[in-house]
Amino acid sequence: MIKKPTNWPVTILIALGSLLILFPLYMTIAIALKNPEEMAQSIFSLPTGLHFENFANAIKATNFFNALRNSTVITITSVVFILLTNSMVAYAIARNMKRRFFKVLYFYFISAMFIPFQIIMLPVVKVTTDLHMNNIVGIIILYVVYGLAFNVFVYTGYIRSIPYELEEAATVDGASTFGTFWKIIFPLLAPVSATIGILSCLSTWNDFMLPLILLGDQDSYTLPLVQYVFQGQFSTDFNLAFASYLLALTPMLIVYLFAQKWIISGLTSGSIK
Repeated sequence: MIKKPTNWPVTILIALGSLLILFPLYMTIAIALKNPEEMAQSIFSLPTGLHFENFANAIKATNFFNALRNSTVITITSVVFILLTNSMVAYAIARNMKRRFFKVLYFYFISAMFIPFQIIMLPVVKVTTDLHMNNIVGIIILYVVYGLAFNVFVYTGYIRSIPYELEEAATVDGASTFGTFWKIIFPLLAPVSATIGILSCLSTWNDFMLPLILLGDQDSYTLPLVQYVFQGQFSTDFNLAFASYLLALTPMLIVYLFAQKWIISGLTSGSIK
């Protein structure tokens, strides 16, 4: 075997990129495990002792488990409905693309990808307040709707690559349109559904703007919103603040570490299709 020479420019760029990612994570963990006296000496040094009481105090001060429950309910429910409803909408469009109505509907959804959320933010607040949707149920509905543009775009391209003969065979066997989708098409969408589900999970969990403008009840606050609300309280106690940030970060970090192979495989399958 011929040994290829090391590509030093690429290696250096990878090393710098890794450093830019790992250094903030190191700082977060180190500060979260220090006490105020150690912080006064140096913020870059390793902690001399492991002060896990910072995490206990942060959990108590931020009502962490209530916010964790809200984020979990919102994220899981949103992802489930996103996968079910968005895939069905994309299926209807993909199999009727020759009709003018569905073609216009497809481009209508795609055009929504180019509208910044800040433009529609105030109308959304007004409408949701008037409809009494400024709660967890309302925010779940909005996450499902906002995911339509990108998800329909991805699903439609994937569904159009699936042979139509599979559906014709199912129709001959007496399957209904919904039965064909649920038993034939939806299982074939597993790779792209995994990608959309994981990306939707990450974006919903980490979203800050929508809960900020919609959720008025403090008992409904999500984890990102709790960190913002208590930022003033932690302004002089960075140890407690960083402990709370680390607690909010950990669940999605674990999810991504275990689910990254499905993201990569889903994107690869979509590109091949």
